[in-house]
Amino acid sequence: MRPHGLLLLVQLSRGMLTNRPCTIATPAIITHAILRPQPRSVVQVATMSTHLDEIFTQKRSLRSKIKKDLRAMDPALRSHQDDAIQNFILEAPWFKSCKRLCAYISCSSLREVDTSKLLQNVLHTQNKDGDTESAKVLYVPRVEDKNCHMRMLHISRMDDLIANSMNILEPAPVDADGNDREDVMLADEPVDLLLLPGLAFDKTGRRLGRGGGYYDTFLSKYQELARQRNWKQPLLIALSYSVQIIEDGVIPLTPRDVFIDALVSPSGFIPITSAAQEIIP
Repeated sequence: MRPHGLLLLVQLSRGMLTNRPCTIATPAIITHAILRPQPRSVVQVATMSTHLDEIFTQKRSLRSKIKKDLRAMDPALRSHQDDAIQNFILEAPWFKSCKRLCAYISCSSLREVDTSKLLQNVLHTQNKDGDTESAKVLYVPRVEDKNCHMRMLHISRMDDLIANSMNILEPAPVDADGNDREDVMLADEPVDLLLLPGLAFDKTGRRLGRGGGYYDTFLSKYQELARQRNWKQPLLIALSYSVQIIEDGVIPLTPRDVFIDALVSPSGFIPITSAAQEIIP
């Protein structure tokens, strides 16, 4: 019996072809055999793993350097830059016009750019009677576990926040009436803006976090949700001290890293993507 075309391909690959007459494999069979996904070899997997290990090592080294630079910042300079960044955002048309946003709650011990003025402004407009034009809906992060699981929950006052085990403020999972807080992933409307922390940034949109992967995981999930619901993607804007903006391309990348749209530094707004360019007055 003459071997089937697909069997012939197998025999060829194994060096088993004999001098017996054979049939020619049809194009469909050949295409199927060639296009079928092939499992990665042990060498390929090991190479990829080694490459990622190198990237993580580079990230750890860069994190150590930026943390050292942040510790070395003069407190007066840091306070001045905090004010400059927040005042710029409060006056920015894109911030004034946004209706729904996610924002981080700054932690002084982590030397994050302060967001207290921004949060107070948003919560004030929420609770201001009759001021529906400037009112905003605010979601802030709550870390759920050590597996990159972070939620963004709605708050309406600073009293909604409690200190976690690391003394970082985050929302309680239920409100004063015992009702579950609204999760932004379950909301009926999209957010316009996400204000993001980080350790280092560059002007191509790369962001270096603290290594937990919480923000990259959340951002990827929210961007996918927006695609599924045909929503406009929210602007991803990071807040950065001058010392945190580094040379382009220095921050190592992994496939999970999410790029930002713009930076706000003490010197002002730094657009990166076309979406960010569009909001410049």
